[in-house]
Parts: sequence; C-alpha cells; structure tokens
Amino acid sequence: MASEEQCSVPPRWRSISLTHVEYPAGDLTGQVLAYTSLLPIAILVGFVTLIVFKRELHTISFFGGLILNEGLNWLLKHILREPRPCEGAHATVTTEYGMPSSHSQFIWFFVVYFFLFLYLRMHQTNNARCVELLWRHILSIILLGVALSVSYSRVYLMYHSWSQVIYGGVAGSIIGVVWFFITQEVLTPLFPKIAAWPISEFFLVRDTSLIPNILWFEYTVTRSEARNRQRKLGTKLQ
Repeated sequence: MASEEQCSVPPRWRSISLTHVEYPAGDLTGQVLAYTSLLPIAILVGFVTLIVFKRELHTISFFGGLILNEGLNWLLKHILREPRPCEGAHATVTTEYGMPSSHSQFIWFFVVYFFLFLYLRMHQTNNARCVELLWRHILSIILLGVALSVSYSRVYLMYHSWSQVIYGGVAGSIIGVVWFFITQEVLTPLFPKIAAWPISEFFLVRDTSLIPNILWFEYTVTRSEARNRQRKLGTKLQ
C-alpha cells in the first residue's frame, strides 16, 4: 500500500508507448484500426513463442531479420528527422520522428519475406498439389490484406503521413527480399554446422532447412510415433 506521503506528491507517470494507441472517441473504424496496428506486437510474441518451443534455425534467422529491420528503421528516422503529421495530436509516441513508419516497414518486411518463403522455400520439391497451392494463395491474400490494413491504420489514426507509410513499406519490402536471400544463400548452408555446435545441441536447436514441408513432416512423424507407442502399450497390457 502507498503511504500518505507518497500519495500527496504523486510522481510523473509515463505509459509504455509500445502498446499505447489512440483513436478518436466513438469512432468504431478507428478502434478496429487501433487494434490492427498492434499486430506487429502479436507477430513478435508469436516469433518468441515459436523460438522457445521449436528452436529452429530458420525461424531464428527470420526473427533476427525483423530485429535488424527495426534497427535500420530507428537509424533512418534519426537521420531523416521528419516530424509526424499533426504534431501534438497524440500524447504518447515512441519517437517524435515519423519517416519512415516503423509499423509499415515491419509489416511489409514480414509479409514480403513470408511470400518468398511460401513460394520459393516451400516449393523446393516442385510437386505441390493443387490444394497446397490454393492455401498458399489464400494465405498470401490474407497477409496482403493485413499489411495494407496496418499501413492504412497509421494514416487514419494520424500517426504518419502517406509518404511516411509508403516509404516504410518500400524499405521493409527491400530489406525483406535482401534478408531472405542472405538467409537462403549465406546462412542456410551454415545451418548444419551451427546445429552441430555443442551449445546448439544443449539447447536443442535444430535445422530443418532440407525438409520442404515441415508441418506435414512433423505431423506424419508424430502420428507414426504415437501409433508405435500405442501398439507397444497395447502389447504390454495383454
């Protein structure tokens, strides 16, 4: 409990602006877009969860690219120093500079990299069935809609101008393409060696780069192992 002395002279409070998004009161569209603009945070949480539970090198590399992209955005903002539109419209912002938009750069890096992953990395077998191609196309359309929604939300909520959002999207897309090919051509050949390091073996870090469809592989292996164990258990009970 706070003492009377602490309450009489309240400190100056600050919010964590990472998740602080303002929208016009009573504006349902603004409220939906405010939640939409938090998707990059959800993506980061998803990556951390995947890394903790899967410990796969390509996922770690993808996440590293996102962090690098954010660092480059911070650098660009402090080099260009272009202010946000409608200065003073929002009480709390991460930085006073708006060029390029970090949300736009983040989401377009993620989406462009994911596009390349879906159509190049998961297409190594060259025998994709129609159903597999269909879900890739559907997922791509959904991701494109997410990227456009996040980008538009920053303009609608007056955190960025159109030029800041567009340049952020262009920067994120370029960095996403570059990082994907660095991962494929430079890092992926090193993954088997990295996975064999003692520290990687200790933390159960693995390399699945030679498996085109890891989801199907894990499903079939898990199903097969579960059936074998069930068979052994049934034999013991007889």
